[in-house]
Amino acid sequence: MTGFGRADGPDGTSVEVRCVNSRHLEVRPRLPREIGALESEVRAAAGRHFERGQVEVAVRLSREGAFAPRLEIDLEAARAYARAAQELAHDLARPEELGVAGLLALPGVSRLREPELETESLAPALLALVDRACAAAVEMRTREGESLERELRSRLARIEALLTAVEARVDVVRASVRERLEKRLATIAPALEADPGRLEQEVVLAIERMDVTEETVRLRSHLEQFREALDAPGAVGRKLEFVLQEMGRETNTIGSKSADTELSRAVVALKTEQEKLREQVLNVE
Repeated sequence: MTGFGRADGPDGTSVEVRCVNSRHLEVRPRLPREIGALESEVRAAAGRHFERGQVEVAVRLSREGAFAPRLEIDLEAARAYARAAQELAHDLARPEELGVAGLLALPGVSRLREPELETESLAPALLALVDRACAAAVEMRTREGESLERELRSRLARIEALLTAVEARVDVVRASVRERLEKRLATIAPALEADPGRLEQEVVLAIERMDVTEETVRLRSHLEQFREALDAPGAVGRKLEFVLQEMGRETNTIGSKSADTELSRAVVALKTEQEKLREQVLNVE
């Protein structure tokens, strides 16, 4: 799930947290050079709020007050340039045109120095901002998660309805297959001179090979496991992905055993709903 959170400090410092979907947790701090030493602490602070996702933590320092760069002027260098300009003007018999603005633009005369910050003293307030921004992002993800949960449960209900239709069709298919096989055997049995009991056993075995009752029972169990995972606290995304994988396995087996057009259509519909469910599960932490 995506999320965004921002926290502003009284000194103008701000923290923005953005998170997007990912199978694993990856925290990416973006800190100004002056406080780069706090990267591991910022990473740890963000990691306490998230279990999965790519999380970007961007810190911006105010460029005013204690954080403002200072202008430094090298007076000796400026004087040296000025003397050289005067001497050159005298030697060339030309008026001196080097003003103060021109002096400041010459190399080595002026420079902006970034303030030297004591990261240890900045750490508590900065990490508090990180916590606030992360909490705001988590709150946004929670609201999105509630909407996503409703969508997942709706998909589950559709899959369950399709499964019920499959189970109802299985009984019809079983009876149809038995009738077809018995008619065929009745036609060829006299020529085979086979034991009727043995032929009946072959009919039963053929029907069992096409029976999907075991698969439908397991698929229904996986639906229940999916719902239980949705009700469980904490990160459940990986478990939902595993359950979906098992659901797909059972559905594929049902499809491979299907010898009925309506049953095949129901299996295709099941696969379609499961794929839509899988796409949504990728957004779950």
